[in-house]
Amino acid sequence: MQESLKPILEIQELDIKMIRLMRLKTQRKKELEQIESLRTELEEQLVSKQTEVNSVTEEISALEDKVTKLTARIKELDAKQSSVKKIDEFNALTQEMTAAEREKITIEQQISNLVDKKSSEEEILEKIETSLKASEVNSHELKEEIASSIAKINEEGSELKEHRDTVSKTASPEILTIYERLLKNKKDRVVVPIENRTCSGCHIALTAQHENLVRKGTNLVFCEHCSRLHYWQESDSLEGTSIATKRRRRRAVSS
Repeated sequence: MQESLKPILEIQELDIKMIRLMRLKTQRKKELEQIESLRTELEEQLVSKQTEVNSVTEEISALEDKVTKLTARIKELDAKQSSVKKIDEFNALTQEMTAAEREKITIEQQISNLVDKKSSEEEILEKIETSLKASEVNSHELKEEIASSIAKINEEGSELKEHRDTVSKTASPEILTIYERLLKNKKDRVVVPIENRTCSGCHIALTAQHENLVRKGTNLVFCEHCSRLHYWQESDSLEGTSIATKRRRRRAVSS
C-alpha cells in the first residue's frame, strides 16, 4: 500500500504547487482590480469636481447678470429722480435706489465668496487631474508587469498539469479518487506522514495502534481527527523519493 502512495505523493506535490500558483494568480488579479478601482474612483472624482466647478461658474454668471441689471436700474432711478419735483416721489425713488444698492452690495459679496470657492475647487480639480494622469502612467506599467506575471503563472501551471496528467496514469484510480476528494475539501496536503506519533496535518497525537497500522502499510489509514491519509515516512517502499526522511536518505547515500 505504501508503494501505491508514491505516485499520489508526487501528484500531491504538483497539486500544492498549482494551488500556490492559483493563489498568486488570484492575488495578482486583485491587484489589477484595485488599480482599475482607483482609476475609476479618480475619474468619478474628476467628473464630480468638474460639475461642481461648472455649477459655481453658472451661479456666479447668474449673480453678475443681477448686478448688471441692478446697476442699470440704479442709473435709471437716479436719472428719474433728477427730473421729479414732488418731495414724496423724490423720497420714494431714494428709498428704491437705497434698496437696490444694498441688494447689489449683498450680491457682490456673494459673488466674491463664490469666486473664492471656485478658485479653491479648481485647485482641487487640478490635483485630481494630476493624480489621474500619474495613476494612468503608473497603472499602465504595473498592469503590464502583472499581465506578464499571470502569463508566466499560466505557463508554469500548464507544465505542472501536463506532468500531473502523466503521473496520474501510473496511480491507483481508487486511491487517486480518494485523494482528489480530500484535496477538494482541504485545499492543502492531505496525504501526510506521522511524526513523533502525531499527524503532521492537524498536529494531534495518535495512538500506538494507529501508528502500527501506518507502519505496516497494508491498508489505507486515515487520521481519525482530520481525515487525512497517513503514510510511514521511513517505509522502504518510499526509499529514494523526495518525501522519505532525511535520515533514510542519508543512510541510502552512505550505503
